[in-house]
Amino acid sequence: MKSIRWIAPALLLAALVIGGYWASQHLGKNETAPPVRYVLLDGTQADASQWAGKVMLVNFWATSCTTCVKEMPEIIATHEKFKGRAFDTLAVAMSYDPPAFVANFAESRRLPFGVAIDNTGEIAKQFGRVQLTPTTFLINKRGEIVKRYVGEPDFAALHSLVEKLLAEG
Repeated sequence: MKSIRWIAPALLLAALVIGGYWASQHLGKNETAPPVRYVLLDGTQADASQWAGKVMLVNFWATSCTTCVKEMPEIIATHEKFKGRAFDTLAVAMSYDPPAFVANFAESRRLPFGVAIDNTGEIAKQFGRVQLTPTTFLINKRGEIVKRYVGEPDFAALHSLVEKLLAEG
């Protein structure tokens, strides 16, 4: 029985060492944005490689989502505020959103940025199985996901973070 007493402390120590190693390798490192391909409403084909050197705001939304519709003027204002400074926005309509509704919304609201319809759900899947809308990703110039917002972001804090990311080399 005495020989078993050391097993629990040894297992605890091993878990701490493994956890510490994992944390040192992963914490503070941003996940790379997936290499998505998409088609914009105007028929233009695009992909994430075109985001290189830009700060990107990728917003998953739906016309049936009241929070999405409510926050869209703030998304537009954010785009307008930073668009001349290596910043861009992509609005990704969810696969269940009727394409005619998306096109009508984009046209009637004069969305000043690219709008893609995720017909197959593949873009949402590649971004970590996005299911809730709105879900917004902020990606730095190196293509790393810096922040994921589920629900409406605090836009003042978002703008502050965009400023910081734009200032990075």
